[in-house]
Amino acid sequence: MTDQSALAARIPSLEGRSVLCVGDVMLDRFVYGEVERISPEAPIPVLRVLREVAMLGGAGNVVRNLVALGANPHFVAVVGDDLAAREVTRLVGEHAAVDPLLIVENDRQTTIKTRFFAGGQQLLRADQETLVLPGAGVQGQILKQVATLLAKVDLVVLSDYGKGVLTPTSLPALIALAKAAGRPVIVDPKGRDYAVYAGATLVTPNRKELQEATGMAVASTEEIVAAARKVMADCGIANVLVTRSQDGMSLVLEDGSTHHLPAEAREVFDVSGAGDTVVATMAAAMAGGLPLLDAARLANVAAGIVVGKVGTAVAYGSDLVAALHHSDLVAGEAKVLTADAAIEQLERWRLKGYRIGFTNGCFDLLHPGHVSLLEQAKAHCDRLVVGLNSDQSVKRLKGPSRPVQSEAARATVLSSLGSVDLVVVFDQDTPLDLITRLRPDLLVKGADYAVAQVVGADLVQGWGGKVILAQLAEGHSTTATIARMNQ
Repeated sequence: MTDQSALAARIPSLEGRSVLCVGDVMLDRFVYGEVERISPEAPIPVLRVLREVAMLGGAGNVVRNLVALGANPHFVAVVGDDLAAREVTRLVGEHAAVDPLLIVENDRQTTIKTRFFAGGQQLLRADQETLVLPGAGVQGQILKQVATLLAKVDLVVLSDYGKGVLTPTSLPALIALAKAAGRPVIVDPKGRDYAVYAGATLVTPNRKELQEATGMAVASTEEIVAAARKVMADCGIANVLVTRSQDGMSLVLEDGSTHHLPAEAREVFDVSGAGDTVVATMAAAMAGGLPLLDAARLANVAAGIVVGKVGTAVAYGSDLVAALHHSDLVAGEAKVLTADAAIEQLERWRLKGYRIGFTNGCFDLLHPGHVSLLEQAKAHCDRLVVGLNSDQSVKRLKGPSRPVQSEAARATVLSSLGSVDLVVVFDQDTPLDLITRLRPDLLVKGADYAVAQVVGADLVQGWGGKVILAQLAEGHSTTATIARMNQ
């Protein structure tokens, strides 16, 4: 077993781990649109808004990533009494695995970060926030909640975004409580004074934050290691993981060893929230019993995954397994994805202006008729997605003797075709739900259907897409082939 395969085998140990996350929650809003002209009022672009997305940011994004990895987070944070707080509460409530303890402070503005995008580029970020320390009563509530929860958790994460929730007084108290309970502490730090994190098991600054905290040069690997060791010596911190953007990560351990991990990203779309992913992966991995170096290797892979996604994204355990196996086996993008992963891939393709096509079927025994249909479909689009009926779905549609090949085998054969860019297995009898989620620009079926009979045709046409009926290659049928084999 290779190192990568051995690491992939440890990922199930992350599931079910209980992690306490305390820190600055915020609401991340993403506004996507098109820029076609310059404003007559000032030399600025006019954004025509097409859609908006809201998701948890800051410490909330750490929690989202913990959930994606199968962990069970307890979440302590402070919000205001406002609409943004209600949206944060709703978004947290979408994750059944999270135990939320959101403390309301009436005079506080819940932090909102709004990012505006056009043509795959971020144009502007607008922040709404309160940068004051919570009142003594709220700080006391935080410490009380943490003291109550420590017996239930494997590890503590302090996500400090400098919005005031984690204070110079509360931070040492929180770390002391965790240490007394025998719980490791990971800190995503902010500011220049890392002495407030004394006693932490691990801090995870990026290169710029490390430079600001030490006043030292951090251009080279040697300089980064020296700065990390200064933080460890001066501030009483056990270990430091420095994220270095395109240069990967450097892990400096209390035993004196250092480890440098090259960046894993194949293509960078958006770095928003990548640091949260690193912290969450480290937390889940350490809680699952992985050594710090193996945890850092997983976090490095996770960071490479999320920067290839759009918006404040998360890395799922299945993403990590696929990425680790991918590095062992093949070059190029994996073609067989879950529906959630496919949605994210389609978003990246759309940002490049690609036209997305979709067709579906059982594809039990691939024959020239299938190949012809797929090639015709690909001729009308830039990227072709194939919805593949699962084994159970095929049995319901074709009878108990089908499929002849498993869904894994069928997906492998389909993904080997140059005309197929993505395969998504679905378990329903029809692909309607999958079409609704993927929102293709083009829907392709064989000419033995009328447009009105094509499942999802009304939906695709409703959002401006087209339905194409492909010509059938005569004399080819899986059912007929199987019948001949049984004669």
